[in-house]
This record gives sequence, C-alpha cells and structure tokens, in this order.
Amino acid sequence: MQECIDQKVYQAEVGNLPAAFEDGSINGGDRPGGSSLSIQTANLGSHVEIRASYIGTTIIIRQTAGQLSFSIKVAEDVARAFSAEQDLQLCVGGCPPSQRLSPSERNRRGAITIDIARQLCKKGLPVEDAYFHSCVFDVLISGDPNFTVAAQAALEDARAFLPDLENLHLFPSDAGVPFSSASLLAPLLSGLFVLWLCIQ
Repeated sequence: MQECIDQKVYQAEVGNLPAAFEDGSINGGDRPGGSSLSIQTANLGSHVEIRASYIGTTIIIRQTAGQLSFSIKVAEDVARAFSAEQDLQLCVGGCPPSQRLSPSERNRRGAITIDIARQLCKKGLPVEDAYFHSCVFDVLISGDPNFTVAAQAALEDARAFLPDLENLHLFPSDAGVPFSSASLLAPLLSGLFVLWLCIQ
C-alpha cells in the first residue's frame, strides 16, 4: 500500500531483537494511514510484535533458548496474493554461520534421548500435537531443554491468533500411532516445524 505507508525493513538476529524498523522508526511513516503499520516491544530483547493492520497481519518474533522464532497471523487472500517469483521472504539472507549446526556439533549436543525430550516437552505441552512434536524435535536435535519454552510460546501465539480454539491443536495425519525414535521424523516433516530453522 505505497499510497499509505513507506516500505519498512525489520532485521533481527540472535542477540539483537530491535524495537524498531531498520530506519529507526516504529510505524509506517507520516503519510495518512502510516500508523496502520507499527512495531511494539512486549519484552525488550526477547519479544517484538509487528502489526500491519491494513492487511490484517501480525508477526511475533521471539528470542528464546538462544534462537529466534516467529509466528504469523495473515489473511489467506494476502498470503496467496503473491507468486513464487516475487521476493517476499522472511529469511532472505539465510541462517548466519554462527547459528548453523554442523553434523559433528549436532552429535555432540544431542545428548538427550527421545524419551527424555518427550518428558521435558510433556510438562508444558500435554497434548501430543504438532507443537509437542516440534518441541521434541528441537530438544532432541539441539540437546537444549530450553527449547521447551520456545514451543510453549508458539502455542501461546496460536491461542492469541486463532478465533476458534477448536483449531488450536494441529495433529500429524497419522496421529494416534505411537512414535518410536525411527518413526519420529516422518510425521514431523509433514507437520509444523515451529522453531528449528538453521539445521544444515
């Protein structure tokens, strides 16, 4: 909506979750309607919300467990309004090298078994839905129990975003089948990866 707001760029990385757009502003500019784009800090350095009310979109960016995560609420017609050729990406630069895990680092960090990861995630996520399975994946791969907090925050964002809480819990297509360590990744690949964005 170029007639209403100036184009804005928001850039965040681990250790730097700014409370403003790249140009230092916290809204869409001085034009009429510029206030329909705003950035707010819920918790300085760990939780930022970007609201684009003119297109019914809210983006929540969090820093938890030494990683960034985001949740987005966007109208379906807005999400489908752009073709694959248009450059509307969230992570245009990819993951910084410092945030990537090499295979040897994953093996060294992954000292948590699947059973322990499930127990840790079950404490805050009692329903074994996509949030739970994403939590298990993140804890298992990273070896960091703090990823449970990030998964819980993602579920809280979904609660805030969804008007119908009947749709809150997302289940893999084969829900109800008990998971073993060998079968864990298949349902996760078809489910929701909420947090782990920088695995190579």
